Amino acid sequence: MTMLQQAAAIRSGDLSPVELTEHYLRRIERYDDDLGAYVTVTADRAMDDARRAQELLAGAARHGARGADRGLPPLLGVPVPIKDLTPVPGVRFTAGSAVLARNVARPDTETRVGQLLREAGTVLLGKTNTPEFGLPAYTESAVAPPARTPYDTTRGAGGSSGGAAAAVAAGLAPAAHGSDGGGSIRIPASCCGVVGLKPSRGRVSPGPYGDVSGLAVNGPIARTVRDAAALLDVMAAPTPGDPFPLPPPETSFLSWCDSEPRGLRIARWADPDPPGVTVDPQILAAYEKTSELLERLGHTVVDVPQPLGPHDRDAFTPVWAALAALVPVPDGLEGELQPLSRWLREQGRAVTGVGYARALDAMQRAGRRLGAAVAGYDAVLTPTLAQLPQPVGALRDDADPAADFAAQIAFTPFTAPWNIAGHPAVSLPLHRSAEGLPIGMMLAAQPGGEGVLLQLAAQLETALPWSEHRPPQT
Repeated sequence: MTMLQQAAAIRSGDLSPVELTEHYLRRIERYDDDLGAYVTVTADRAMDDARRAQELLAGAARHGARGADRGLPPLLGVPVPIKDLTPVPGVRFTAGSAVLARNVARPDTETRVGQLLREAGTVLLGKTNTPEFGLPAYTESAVAPPARTPYDTTRGAGGSSGGAAAAVAAGLAPAAHGSDGGGSIRIPASCCGVVGLKPSRGRVSPGPYGDVSGLAVNGPIARTVRDAAALLDVMAAPTPGDPFPLPPPETSFLSWCDSEPRGLRIARWADPDPPGVTVDPQILAAYEKTSELLERLGHTVVDVPQPLGPHDRDAFTPVWAALAALVPVPDGLEGELQPLSRWLREQGRAVTGVGYARALDAMQRAGRRLGAAVAGYDAVLTPTLAQLPQPVGALRDDADPAADFAAQIAFTPFTAPWNIAGHPAVSLPLHRSAEGLPIGMMLAAQPGGEGVLLQLAAQLETALPWSEHRPPQT
């Protein structure tokens, strides 16, 4: 069942939140040792959440309310785990780092997105696996086993929302919370064959915390476009004081999935902007097939030259490094961080205030260049990744963090520009490689254009359904 089908069955009384939660806890116990989807499983908390949902249902039934008329939370009793970069009060919070392995989030650390998921009635199965401080494009930390794609457990799930994507793909959760500062939702969505949506800058509140760069945003990971839209509806509640506010949508994101787009103008490119980066031939073939499908659906697909020059994204690195340096680390434990984290933090501490301002300015100019290039189009098509899911450890290079970082960029050249520009983007599991590995295609839209993006994504899902694709291991 999809997340929305589960929610409807719970409201109708055909499905028990307690039974559903027990089902997922059993699957986690059975499969997660091989997948590394969860860093912490909150079984007792999950059962408490499920019993509270059951009590709400029983109370509504006693008052004679039925179905949607009950006024119940939209995702009551549906399990949705939270990525371990987001604290949940009273729950272990490692941020993917062994130096925080025993840390428990304080009562005053609840985030706005966590609050909204709780108020929507979701059940917290646990915290999903993430690399140290969410910095790499792979999920391999010292605090948990590597997150792996269930389509081939010798290969990584991507990062940094690798655990969330692996959980959804393997049926260890119906949907999941993720976050994305340079591709961290879309990269693992492509590796694991699920839908991953990075919303527009300002669509989902970062409160009470901030991201001075404007790069990172919370978003949904799901098996279907409709589930992703419904989860975004829950997450996207504006909060006073947000640094990049967007007006609330005039209609729900889920409702956009119920109508078909017609005659869209869609730009496309598959030429990476980083010098020397090549794209796997199977990914290029999938890109061509997706373009042909869009044209058969009545859209106009236009080749556009790569908008960014070879060095336009150079400013991303000092900004990313400065963000890494901002993460608080307990006194005396800096040396216990992983080599990539230490390397980035050293670079970040070397960035002056003036240097950071200049990097932000250069990054914003690159974002404007990208935005101007696609201003006349309703959507943009690119591959999500340049390579197929990589073997665990293939991107990582503890002996040479600079080479590690370069390998990540070569793996993920298409994702970060949309964080720089602030546009929404979604990875869709439209194709498979000859080996049966997922190949994601990425669609982006204009800022604030999640509705059109979801409408087009739903149309593609109907035309080329991926529901029959299931991981062989689960």
